[in-house]
Amino acid sequence: MLIEKATLEFPQKYGKPVKRKEKTPMGEVESEVNPLLEDVKRWGKWVLEEARKEIGRFYPTDPEGSIPVGYIWARTVKCHNPACGAEIPLMRQTWLAKKENKKVALKIIPLRNEIEFDIVEGTAIDFDPGEGTVTRARVICPCCGSGLTDKEVRRQFQEGRAGQRMVAVVLHHPDRQGKTYRLATEKDMELFRETERYLGQKREELWDKWGFDPVPDEIILTPEGKEYKNGGVLYNFTPVVLYGMTKWGDLFNPRQKLALITFADKVRQARELMLAEGAEEGYARVVVTYLAVIFDRLADKNANLVVYNVVGEKIEHVFGRQALPMVWDYVEVNPFTDVGWPNMQDWVVRIIEHCSHTNSLFATVTQASTTALPYPNNYFDAVITDPPYYDNVPYSYLSDFFYVWLKRTVGDLYPELFATPLTPKTEEIIDSLSLLRGMEKQKAAQVAEIRVKDKSFFEEKITKAFSEITRVLKPNGIAVIVFAHKTTVAWEAIINALLNSGLYLTASWPLHTEMQARLRAKESAALASSIYMVCRKRTTRETAYYNEVKPLVEEKIRQKLDQFWNEGIGGSDFFVAAIGPALEVFGRYEKVETYAGEEVSAQDLLEFVRKTVSEYALARILKNGNLGGIDTTARFYLLWRWTYNGARVHFDEARKLSSACGVELEHYWNGGLVKKDKEYISVLGPKERDRKFLEKEKFNSIVDVLHACLLLWEKNQRKKITEILQSSGNLHNNAFWQLAQAVSDVLPEGDKEKQMIQGFLYGRDSYQKAANGTGQQSLF
Repeated sequence: MLIEKATLEFPQKYGKPVKRKEKTPMGEVESEVNPLLEDVKRWGKWVLEEARKEIGRFYPTDPEGSIPVGYIWARTVKCHNPACGAEIPLMRQTWLAKKENKKVALKIIPLRNEIEFDIVEGTAIDFDPGEGTVTRARVICPCCGSGLTDKEVRRQFQEGRAGQRMVAVVLHHPDRQGKTYRLATEKDMELFRETERYLGQKREELWDKWGFDPVPDEIILTPEGKEYKNGGVLYNFTPVVLYGMTKWGDLFNPRQKLALITFADKVRQARELMLAEGAEEGYARVVVTYLAVIFDRLADKNANLVVYNVVGEKIEHVFGRQALPMVWDYVEVNPFTDVGWPNMQDWVVRIIEHCSHTNSLFATVTQASTTALPYPNNYFDAVITDPPYYDNVPYSYLSDFFYVWLKRTVGDLYPELFATPLTPKTEEIIDSLSLLRGMEKQKAAQVAEIRVKDKSFFEEKITKAFSEITRVLKPNGIAVIVFAHKTTVAWEAIINALLNSGLYLTASWPLHTEMQARLRAKESAALASSIYMVCRKRTTRETAYYNEVKPLVEEKIRQKLDQFWNEGIGGSDFFVAAIGPALEVFGRYEKVETYAGEEVSAQDLLEFVRKTVSEYALARILKNGNLGGIDTTARFYLLWRWTYNGARVHFDEARKLSSACGVELEHYWNGGLVKKDKEYISVLGPKERDRKFLEKEKFNSIVDVLHACLLLWEKNQRKKITEILQSSGNLHNNAFWQLAQAVSDVLPEGDKEKQMIQGFLYGRDSYQKAANGTGQQSLF
């Protein structure tokens, strides 16, 4: 709610230009200023300078003038080899800068049972900095080569035996461009230990002053609503609790805690000074709210889950993805530099400036349940909503990161918003069942202590919310609903909710709303687009027959698919984008039935959409080539690479894609092409497959032939390639070469499989000439 107030209400209400007179050397000059903007700037600078006076000494400038921008830390565990016992720094890699024209790395130097570092640059890097000491919580000791399992590593953290070590400092000199690096020194660590001592003093002082712990002592909730205990159930988006980080304050090292509680103290003091200067109480609250937003951005930047981006040489932030993953080596920011408070303030100031110009009217921001809106019937001309994305984002749980700090900066100014220890979660409309870790989903659903929300909960609540939209909407009003999810399960819930709430779709558009560089997008089949659905109240109660509606749905879909294809929409987004046009036809009717009187479900509609989209996409990918010459396995493989590339996909979604191609997934688990890992499916490339498929006398699909050829190409066994192509009947099979080219086309630049295919295709003529040279006759 504070975000809405800070963007839709406060700038429009308090940010209108006023005339002010200023004294200058040329005399008194009258100018227009934005009072809200100026006051946020003024008090933001005051907070910064007051904090600097108190704790700036803990971030000293180097003797030659370089300013520490950040401090790189590595968590440590003890080698369990009794003859070694080294403190192992946990580092996923040791790069410091990995640019085209700049290479800097930390070199690990084992010395008996101790580990030192050196910084090397350019051609002096004679090792692979991409190899660290830890992979998926499994650790190798650089001193003795002993390994620690993930369970052993977690146990050290849970028992408080793990530590941390400052390994390097990131520097910037005011008179030079770019960043430099140096090793952390004993002086750096002594200053840090002094910080720890001052933290104890400051924390006690503020505890007495505020009446509660200034460092967040609230727990990171588990599905049982308790603090995590070893062996318990947790959410898959909070794996940090497996490492003893079970309270929100655990996500910050001592100097980060000191910095944040000091800045929080100054934010609270700023309001007192504003009032003392005669500011109106409501206005002072507005300015301090922006200071609290700046503060929360700083907390997101200055936690021990922040990684250093070695390609961009920049400090990232906690929520590069919607989760709290464990980070082995992190960077601590200097809050007084341009990447700290000043940068956070600049972002907020720009938002205020932009929003101040948007409208002369300010919004009325109200907090209420979406399932019980406090408005009369037929009240709004339009309702625009971006409802929860099913199980994609655990909003309330991750919001606690910011909530616990807002309680400490402005909680007393908004008692109605901060009445609970953590954000309310009971009525949040999400599916949390799929987010559990540590227990089978079916079993978890039967445990009373575990507060499970499944698909039926989501669908019931989202239907109530959409029904409320229908109720408050004027008869000729419109509702715009924004939704994005790659699974048909989520879309089934949304479609059912729309149909059952009295809304129907009149238009839809896929719009790119997600950053391509998001961490989550890199690691999964995440969508880049959201679907904007324009809906109106249903005024008729017509029933239609599916056989009559289906051709209209297909015509509408194909019409839109031409547009989507030409606009460059592809992959997972292509299928999702087709759901809207299908609903525009299907949703005209209150009910769609078969001739036998059975109601056609949302699931039936989505299966038809996927089949239609699959056929269309294959034809376009193959440039309208001979689809009949390509077997079903090859169609599935091509469509998977185009849709998901190498991502893991939930079994149900994978099954639906394979079914659209006429493929039964279960038949491929032991064949090396498909890998099942719990509830997830991966389709393997040539280098990932078990080599046993090469021993078959007869290949099951031209995909197997292609993979075999690629592996042989990599080994430069050209004669063997020719033999396989001949024996399998694919040497002159245009469908085979068409498939190879299509797979290459859909894979991204830099992909290893793409590079292999391109090399293989380059030799096509040579394989055919070699065959002809051995006396084999060409078929053409």
